[in-house]
Amino acid sequence: MENSLYPAIWFNNDAHDALEFYGNLFADSNHNLSTRMVASANLMGTHFIGINGGPIFKPNNSISFMVICEDEIEINKYWDALVKNGTELMPLQKYPWSAYYGWLNDKYGVGWQFYLGKRGDVNNQSIVPTLMFSGENQGKCEAALHFYESLFDSFKTQGILRYEDGKHEDQIQHTQFVINGFTLMAMDSGIPQDFTFDEGVSMVIECANQSEIDYYWEAITRNGSESQCGWCKDPFGISWQVVPANLNEIFENSPDAQKNIMTMKKINIDQLVGPNN
Repeated sequence: MENSLYPAIWFNNDAHDALEFYGNLFADSNHNLSTRMVASANLMGTHFIGINGGPIFKPNNSISFMVICEDEIEINKYWDALVKNGTELMPLQKYPWSAYYGWLNDKYGVGWQFYLGKRGDVNNQSIVPTLMFSGENQGKCEAALHFYESLFDSFKTQGILRYEDGKHEDQIQHTQFVINGFTLMAMDSGIPQDFTFDEGVSMVIECANQSEIDYYWEAITRNGSESQCGWCKDPFGISWQVVPANLNEIFENSPDAQKNIMTMKKINIDQLVGPNN
């Protein structure tokens, strides 16, 4: 099952503004108006959706986005635009792991890390979701890797760097892995954090049919939890949306689909479409 995988960001009713802003900022990107509730964008080759969900959730740095750039001018352009009305977390400068690196939260609360490096080292994927395991999930990064390896047919680890000393010794300082051709990074936090995974940033799994939906839902929720409208959480609290690949088409062609999905936890495609479609 080589399912499409991509991130979704929860916004306080400004998803379209945010994704239009990102689409205009990043090179080789665009923004699409999808529905009143959902906006989508292709940012430097990575598909994103934004959800107009209101104030109940908001993104935090448990899942941020690593942007790999090959020159400092490119980094400076993105940094200057995103840090305006945002918050600088780690200033742009030289660090032991990069000749030029910085971390910020933009005006929407979304976390962005900028790294001077080679895109070839990240499978030519310019923007990489990065998972930070902290709080009650501190030290669980490696267990999560094993879980995702068991969950997805196509999984590959591309290196693990461990903390060598201190209270986090032997935990994962950084790792890169590939699920269904999509590159992600992860780490156990090096310092205490006041946040953990929630619905502010989730990952979407597009499924070709009901049997794929059933498979992922059962595997993720077995030691995780169910939520509404195709949302669920894995054993580490990371939110996943398990949806039909043609969900937008279903919404467009089935008048009752948006009402029907509100009554579901796991999506049932037949019930979603309804008897008259």
